[in-house]
Amino acid sequence: MGRVARGRRGQRLQARALIGGIEGHLLVAAACEEGRRAAARFSTALDGLVPHQRRRVEERYESEYLALSRASWRRTAERAGRLREEYEERYRALRRRLLAGCLLGWCAALGCLGVLLPGRA
Repeated sequence: MGRVARGRRGQRLQARALIGGIEGHLLVAAACEEGRRAAARFSTALDGLVPHQRRRVEERYESEYLALSRASWRRTAERAGRLREEYEERYRALRRRLLAGCLLGWCAALGCLGVLLPGRA
């Protein structure tokens, strides 16, 4: 049973990785399309460009747009990682405090029982 559970867990991790890769590809494709549209809007305002200059400006604009998008994604991912670490540490501290409180409560209850029960006998 342990091997089967590990196999399923591995499959789930592989599926998540595959889905993450697909999402990443779709995100990049969407950003490229947004960059192309923004580049086309930008270049239409530049009336003095000949077609090959317009293409070069659009290609440069699109590559800069994508680079900025990637930098933004990277910063977002780094911030998410830091937040995750922070929340995980808070969760661990909360669990420790809860466990300590439960143990203290149980010890107090057992202590009270220890004091009360021998007095009845």
